[in-house]
Amino acid sequence: MPRFRVKGVLERSAVGDLWKHTLSHLPTSVGKLAYLAALRDSNSGVYRHYGLSSVFGRDESAKALRESHEQTFLEWLSLTMEEKHGDLGRYLDELEDPAQTVIEHWLSSRIYETFAPVSAREMERELFSRDLEALLDTIRNAPAGAGRGSSRPV
Repeated sequence: MPRFRVKGVLERSAVGDLWKHTLSHLPTSVGKLAYLAALRDSNSGVYRHYGLSSVFGRDESAKALRESHEQTFLEWLSLTMEEKHGDLGRYLDELEDPAQTVIEHWLSSRIYETFAPVSAREMERELFSRDLEALLDTIRNAPAGAGRGSSRPV
C-alpha cells in the first residue's frame, strides 16, 4: 500500500508558498510589481496578505512579500528595453480597461512610481520610472494595429 505524506505547514516557506500559489500565475513582471505594491499598506508601508498571514503569521508573510517585491523589481530592471516593452504590452493586453485609458491614467497620476519597493535606491527608482514612461509613450503613440505585446524593438 502506498504511503502518503501530508505536507505540513512547517515544511513550506512563506516565500515558496507565495511564488507557487500566487506569483507564478501572474504572467508578467509588471503584473507582479503592481500586485505586490498593492499589498503594501500606504499608511505604514507594511505588506499584508490575509491568506499568507493566516498560514505563516504576519511577520513571516510581510517579509516574504517584501523580499519578493524587491526581487521582482530587480529582475525588471535587468530586462532589456525590448523585453520590458513586451512584458508591459502583455500586461496591458490582460487588463479589463483599454490600454490607452490605463496609459493616460498612469502617465497623469504617475501611479507606477508606487510599484518600486521602499528599499529601492533613488537611482533604481529613476531608472524604473524613466524606462516605464518611455515605454508607455511608445505604446501610446504606436500606429493602430501595432501589437503591444509584440517583441518589436522600441
